[in-house]
Amino acid sequence: MSGWSETWTWIDGTWHEGNPPMMGPRTHAAWLGSSVFDGARVFSGVMPDIDLHCQRVNDSALALNLKPTMKVGEMIELTQEGAAKFSPDKQLYVKPMYWAESDGPGVIAGDPESTRFCMCLFDAPMAADGAANSITLSSFRRPTLDCMPVNAKAGCLYPNNARAALEAKSKGFDNAIVLDMLGNVAELTSANVFMVKDGEVHTPVPNGTFLNGITRQRVIHLLRGAGVTVHERTLRYADFQEADEIFSTGNYNKVVPVNRIDDRQLQPGPVAARARQLYFEFSKA
Repeated sequence: MSGWSETWTWIDGTWHEGNPPMMGPRTHAAWLGSSVFDGARVFSGVMPDIDLHCQRVNDSALALNLKPTMKVGEMIELTQEGAAKFSPDKQLYVKPMYWAESDGPGVIAGDPESTRFCMCLFDAPMAADGAANSITLSSFRRPTLDCMPVNAKAGCLYPNNARAALEAKSKGFDNAIVLDMLGNVAELTSANVFMVKDGEVHTPVPNGTFLNGITRQRVIHLLRGAGVTVHERTLRYADFQEADEIFSTGNYNKVVPVNRIDDRQLQPGPVAARARQLYFEFSKA
């Protein structure tokens, strides 16, 4: 299939260029959704928090009754090996994955003994300095642990986020704030979200409805280390509508400011710029 950026995937001991066929119509993950993954980055010769991303994919596997087969160190070595196949100027997305190949006996759950693993790296440029996003409110909500595996980075969670993202784009926005089932702000469709008011940073407290992102945690730590007050608390959409600044954090683009919420223009501000600066300084330290 054409259209993929430069990609290398390791599976069953061999590297394959492009998008190799790995699942069939009887593969449990393709049929019943038993896949988990994580996303890390390689850029400018660095792999920030790669160990945390690799550990999280193993934790996600366990949350879906899969059997992790790779150690963190082995995944890091594969990342280094795969990254060497690209030119050093590329900004790479790193995606370790697990999934069940076959059904469990007499149940719709996958058989953990059939768990497969792959490591996929592909060229995916990050948002450039000066990039910003517009956001609005989604009509869709984040699920809770009693109805979806929100304690994992599971593929089955993303169609709901995709609905919210497509809804936002149909209204002329880049992204959307998604609420939890109680009507509190959870996240954006593809990143964690922060706001600034009177020089202090506020972000939704992890409450089991959204992923407490590794980049999110890192930025909070860096901001606090730089003397910025960061509150993790319950937030309503109205808090963001009245914010001085809004920015997002996530593995794909790291730290990106918001320049519009609904019909209100926002000037990307100094706190978001500081968060982005701190993150990239950390990544290269």
